[in-house]
Amino acid sequence: MAKARPDQGPDISPEKGHVAGQSAAGGSAPAATAVDGGQVAQRANWLIAVEWCGVAALIYLLICAVSIISRGFAGLGSEAAHTLFAFAEHPLVGLSVGILGTVLIQSSTTTTAITVTAVGSGALSVHSAIPIILGANVGTTVTTSLVALTFVGNRTEFRRALGASTVHDFYNWLALLIFFPVELLWHPLERVSGALTDALYGTGWLPNPAHFNFIRAATRPVEHAVIHATSQLSSALGPLVTIVIGAGLILVAVRYLGKLLKQLMVGKARDALISAVGRNAYLAMASGMGVTVVTQSSTITTSVLVPFAGAGILTPAQIYPVVVGSNLGTTFTVVLAAFAVVGQDAKIGLQAAFVHLLYNVFAIVAIYVIPLLRPVPLFCAQSLARVASERRWVLAVYLITVFIALPATIIILIGVL
Repeated sequence: MAKARPDQGPDISPEKGHVAGQSAAGGSAPAATAVDGGQVAQRANWLIAVEWCGVAALIYLLICAVSIISRGFAGLGSEAAHTLFAFAEHPLVGLSVGILGTVLIQSSTTTTAITVTAVGSGALSVHSAIPIILGANVGTTVTTSLVALTFVGNRTEFRRALGASTVHDFYNWLALLIFFPVELLWHPLERVSGALTDALYGTGWLPNPAHFNFIRAATRPVEHAVIHATSQLSSALGPLVTIVIGAGLILVAVRYLGKLLKQLMVGKARDALISAVGRNAYLAMASGMGVTVVTQSSTITTSVLVPFAGAGILTPAQIYPVVVGSNLGTTFTVVLAAFAVVGQDAKIGLQAAFVHLLYNVFAIVAIYVIPLLRPVPLFCAQSLARVASERRWVLAVYLITVFIALPATIIILIGVL
């Protein structure tokens, strides 16, 4: 297959059609555009500088939000904080909370960051947090499947796009089927992450969150402002509102950080991915990881390639390693959030972040590196795509049942009743 170039297929970048002298409709741009090109370029550079400042501000807001949640849990007291998460102590409920929560807020990074913060604040044990983290890894895949619906008008394109997008689903479902029961029986993620944290924490190889005095000093004004505002409430309600505000700020920070980074990087990200796909599977995997670290969203990474799959330029098999790499790239923000947690439980918060990292590393080894299981996600994705292209309702049943109805039922039957 010839090397795929960005100009061979549909281009999802918003600026396409306004560069290289072309209009959005594909015709020639007016002469005035060329005359004013210098002013446009200067304005674009100015806007880019502002957007990068926005990225820095949102990262700052993310760190502030983590600190705010920590203070909220501390204000509740250890017993009340544990009570808040008591319903999720059952592994199946924790798993369902991770899946459904991520589907509802459309961000596995937010779900996992809040979970890691809860662990670092002593409100949730690492043991109880692991199913939530594993569930968040699965819940994030639903968005890419929805992207494929844009091709529903053409049966062939829909089949190809859905086959490429649901590789992410089945890869994460297979990882869950392997590691969830193994974790329940022998706790390898908990044990290995604990050993890794013990070996690295305080040795100088990893920064100690307790020593991040400059971060604490920078975030303290925002943290104190929120605490002061909620201190007017009752001793029970105040900390709860503080936690809700912190969680909301994490959601805002992650969402708009992704939007800004997408606007700044999606064109370069698309070019990097397209140039890597098809050359070497591990190069494609590394590109998927790198682009996800930069854009802070595995959904962006995989969604960029779905239109190329729908057009027949890329195959699901070529996109598969990019998906695998993007899963690993999502762990970056969670580790950053772990370093924002300070106090006596900061160490186990870092351990929870390592659980997320190790789970994705182990999944790559078990499913992709070892050839035995490698074809399974691809086969399942293409089978679903083939059936759903003939019967469109199958996809709706799959998405609603697996990502909403099943986890909600488990939460109600086991966690609530």
